[in-house]
Amino acid sequence: MDAALLDTDTLNEVLKQRNPLVVQKSADYLRQHGQFAISAMTRYELLRGLKEKQATKQLTQFQEFCRHSLILPITDAILDRTADLWVAARRGGFPGKDADLLIAATALETQRVLVTGNTAHFAWVPSLKIENWRMA
Repeated sequence: MDAALLDTDTLNEVLKQRNPLVVQKSADYLRQHGQFAISAMTRYELLRGLKEKQATKQLTQFQEFCRHSLILPITDAILDRTADLWVAARRGGFPGKDADLLIAATALETQRVLVTGNTAHFAWVPSLKIENWRMA
């Protein structure tokens, strides 16, 4: 397995441990790589949702997950690449949500496979490798 970056939807599934395929693939990934990697944007997206729901137990679980994971910061290089992706999305008629573009740019800049179930959001991004752990 290549080094990966978990998108927000996949991280949610990893934390919930309900989908047997995701559970198996995440366990395989941890055995090989030792820790998960997420974008700071993914951390923010999950954190805001948990705080909005006042999900204290899940928030504590997520904070513990973050202590053992690699949280990749949003650097100037990632912002520059995100801006390029935003322009390409606008010109090409592709989805151009800032959060998705920041996550894609993080995967590209760190040379990681993006693990997502939202493959349609990212399929148009040049050179981005995508995996869906929900699929066999």
